[in-house]
Formats: sequence, C-alpha cells, structure tokens
Amino acid sequence: MNKDSVNRCSWAYDKHPEMQLYHDTEWGVPVHQDTKLFEFLVLEGAQAGLSWSTILKKRQDYKRAFNNFDVKRVAEFGIHTIDELLYSPNTNIVRNRLKIQSAITNARAFIKVQHEFGSFDNYIWRFVEGGRTKHNFFRNCKQVPIRSVESDNLSKDLKVRGFSFVGPTICYAMMQAIGMINDHIIYCFRHKELLGMKDR
Repeated sequence: MNKDSVNRCSWAYDKHPEMQLYHDTEWGVPVHQDTKLFEFLVLEGAQAGLSWSTILKKRQDYKRAFNNFDVKRVAEFGIHTIDELLYSPNTNIVRNRLKIQSAITNARAFIKVQHEFGSFDNYIWRFVEGGRTKHNFFRNCKQVPIRSVESDNLSKDLKVRGFSFVGPTICYAMMQAIGMINDHIIYCFRHKELLGMKDR
C-alpha cells in the first residue's frame, strides 16, 4: 500500500511527522502488555492541558526518565528523584511537579491493581463490553467525542483506587490510544485494518 495516497483521520496530517507515524502504527491498536499500559497512563496524564504532539516529541525522554516505564521502579521514586526530574538540564519532560508526583502515585496504585486482578490488563479491559474493542463508525473527526460512558466509569473507578490525572477525558484518550475504542473515521485506512485485527 502506498501510504502517501491513503485517507487518514484529519489530525494525522499534523506538521509533526511523529503524529502520522503514531496514527498509522499505534493509535487504536489493542494493547495488553502492562508495561505499555503504564506508559500510556503516564503519557496521557502528562498531556493534560497540552497537545499530544508535544508529548510524542518527548516520548523517548519520558522513557529514560521513568526507567523504561518499569512500574515497580517508578513506584519507588522519592523526593530527590522528583527534584532531579524537575530541575536537571538533562531531562526534557513536562516539568510539572503535580504530574510527576501523579506518575509515582499512579505507579503504586497500578501495582495494587495488578495484585488484585492478576494484571492491569485484566482490570482495564473490563470497561468495554466483552473485553473487546468498541468500534465506532464516525464519518468525520468532529463527530468523535471527548468522553463516553465507558471512560466515565473507568475514571470513577480509577479515582476510587487512588489514581490521579485520570478524568473522563484523559481516560477516553487513553482508551482510544490502547485500542479499547476504535475512533478512526470510517474513511481512514486504519479503521478497516483495525476491524479485522484480533484483540488478543
């Protein structure tokens, strides 16, 4: 397939090349590995109030700063690590103390969920019917919502479990990212590809 001539969701034509690559290869693909799920939890929380392209450009910096998204190591971060992430000239992440602290708090809550459900994957996929991708059939990106009943329920439950920066809008974005929801528009070449993709 010549991917220069295919139709995409309008946001994939962002001036940053990372956005098109992300759209074409990752967005909406079902994720079931806990390390990857924790990565998206951190990145989506960091995005709050910012553009996704900003976070994508810093993705490798986040990977280094958060020990390849090793949830156990991040859960052990203390005040000195927080200060290092905030003030080190070698760190190129969003320098927001609340967001960094949230990543640590969420790592600890994430581990508790793993212990309770066997994996975070087992837990989070319960919030879509049958534990399968919910495929939407929108004709343009303006029809795509910023939250849903599923994201509202996930947000509420995560907050009860001690997670932060997990409002319904952030949760919806994460559910789109990890393939719980397929919100590629119907004219986008990825919509059909994901329809034919097995969830597991």
